[in-house]
Amino acid sequence: MSEEHTGKVDFKVGSDTFQTWYKIYGDLKSSAKRPLVILHGGPGMTHHYMLPHKSLYFKAGIPVVFYDQLGNGESSHCKGVSPDFWTPELFMDELDNLLKALKINDDFDLLGQSWGGMLAGHYAAARSPPGLKRLIIANSPASMALTQEGTAKLLDKFPPEFVAMVRKHEAEGTCESPEYQAATMQFYQKHICTLNPWPEELNASFGAVAQNPTVYSTMVGPSEFNVIGSLKTWSIVDILHKITNQTLLISSPEDEIQECAVLPFFTQIPKVKWVELQNSTHLAMFEEPERYIGVILNFLENTSA
Repeated sequence: MSEEHTGKVDFKVGSDTFQTWYKIYGDLKSSAKRPLVILHGGPGMTHHYMLPHKSLYFKAGIPVVFYDQLGNGESSHCKGVSPDFWTPELFMDELDNLLKALKINDDFDLLGQSWGGMLAGHYAAARSPPGLKRLIIANSPASMALTQEGTAKLLDKFPPEFVAMVRKHEAEGTCESPEYQAATMQFYQKHICTLNPWPEELNASFGAVAQNPTVYSTMVGPSEFNVIGSLKTWSIVDILHKITNQTLLISSPEDEIQECAVLPFFTQIPKVKWVELQNSTHLAMFEEPERYIGVILNFLENTSA
């Protein structure tokens, strides 16, 4: 089998059958190392911006599984479904289905970034999957209310007229305006990725959301700091103590996900290590790649499971 291959698995939801697209680096059957499954952010983004994690295979021989979550990329876009179709439970079911189809549900590690980390934490806490050995939560909050608390403080550091303009558009429901869109990008360039220009893989994922914003707009809303979608009240703070896996947290002081939103993971998960990367914002895989990958490798290679 080649070092890289792609495929699709059927995923039944009620009477409908959708497809989840995946890409694997390494050989799941012959490798002596446990596979690492990657959950991308959004919700509604794609695997592209997570591709730097393939270096875990090329550096250490760890098989890495990427996939596009339902709703975008190469997976089914599920057009015409009702807004209440898009739930964390749907994406946990999709993950379960993929793991079983790839025959790795009895032994795997899980890494989620941003929304992917929210999903990974929710999955580990709510379902306690026996095959999950180690958990990595990168740049993710334990509750959306705490996320909004943090982003509000970051937004307040911008000039008063900038903040007033942003809040005016939100109050008037004109978030589609070029002015508001430019403002969100200004925020993102300070607290999501500081590189200029943005990496090609990151642009590919953001481009996918621009072409099909259904999942993001339904579950989040018009921007990271104006969450009015179905995830507005999402929280797993009360069930985090149920996570029994060795867990690694990764965050950054200038990340849009501020310390207040990460802290519950640290205080509630019994076996947890927290690493702050000082020279990154939300996407250390681009901004501080060697340090970021090194932290993950150290955890995977030196933590028993």
